[in-house]
Amino acid sequence: MSKYDCLIVGAGLYGSVFAHELRKMGKKCLVIDKRDHIGGNIYCSQKEGINVHEYGAHIFHTSNKKVWDFVNSIVEFNRYTNSPVARYKDELYNLPFNMNTFAQMWGIKTPDEAQRKIDEQKADAVAAMKAAGVSEPRNLEEQALTLIGKDIYERLIKGYTEKQWGRKCTELPAFIIKRLPVRMVFDNNYFNDTYQGIPIGGYNKLTDGLLDCVETKTGVDYFANKAELDAMAGMVVFTGKIDEYFGYKYGNLQYRTVRFETEVLDTPNYQGNAVVNYTEREVPYTRVIEHKHFEMFGQDVYNAPKTVISKEYSTEWKPGMEPYYPVNDQHNTELYAKYKALAENEKNVIFGGRLAEYKYYDMDDVIEAALDTFEKMNK
Repeated sequence: MSKYDCLIVGAGLYGSVFAHELRKMGKKCLVIDKRDHIGGNIYCSQKEGINVHEYGAHIFHTSNKKVWDFVNSIVEFNRYTNSPVARYKDELYNLPFNMNTFAQMWGIKTPDEAQRKIDEQKADAVAAMKAAGVSEPRNLEEQALTLIGKDIYERLIKGYTEKQWGRKCTELPAFIIKRLPVRMVFDNNYFNDTYQGIPIGGYNKLTDGLLDCVETKTGVDYFANKAELDAMAGMVVFTGKIDEYFGYKYGNLQYRTVRFETEVLDTPNYQGNAVVNYTEREVPYTRVIEHKHFEMFGQDVYNAPKTVISKEYSTEWKPGMEPYYPVNDQHNTELYAKYKALAENEKNVIFGGRLAEYKYYDMDDVIEAALDTFEKMNK
């Protein structure tokens, strides 16, 4: 007989939520992860009394009350509101594109003035394309110019996007930017969701709570002991790379990845904001995260005499590197479809999460997907 009802491969959000729900039902499960910690990419380390987002900034936001109530039943969330700033050379702009952005860029004061300026520049872009005999945007640059105009594109989109993707905007497909949100209000809140915040005490509080009373082992390589581990449980929830599960039978799925340079600085406040994007191409990193601003506000910022920053560098993924963002082009879409077909024929195995489903997931979507799959499984 199996020792466990379920083996969960991966102690990230998807696996942790699944384990939590199983435990509530009285089921016995084992959670394993090849890293030396739980939490997947939301794991935080502690430096100078500051929770450092080791795998990049994670900001929880959702309009799903069920998901919001679920995470707050594990740990209370704070009031953090994501309001990033873009730096282009010596100029600072608020994001997302809103009246503050337009006032900073053009010195305008009213929504009508801003809309006229945008419409003029969009018209110029369309006219230039027609003069060149082009009726539809052929690449990301042309798409962006027809959506937002030259000034915003060149200062806030072009360099940042080229660093993210590692290629020129003229070489990227137009569909990557289907729309660009423009807000004719003085509101710097990046997300439109109803709920937003960071777990009080950091994300480790969330995953520790989800996996409370669940047997968990880190530093375990599933594929090095797959047959033995599979035999220990009646079913498997797999949250790793789907192509790796099937031995890369059809080849590697591709990703973009991120490299971080983290520093402790002898100052209480380095940039005054959690997130500052560097949008010019000549600056090699895409953004700088100052971690204390996710959880410290007002005087608390200065009560901690040091600060921790992380510079983010976007790069091409290679085997052995941490996979972050799926490359959703035609080649990878077709390749994933082949692996998905194999997964659908795999007995007693659930494939879930961003790597197993080759899909970019916000945190709330991961939780919702795990809860939905669990509910369907137990109907």
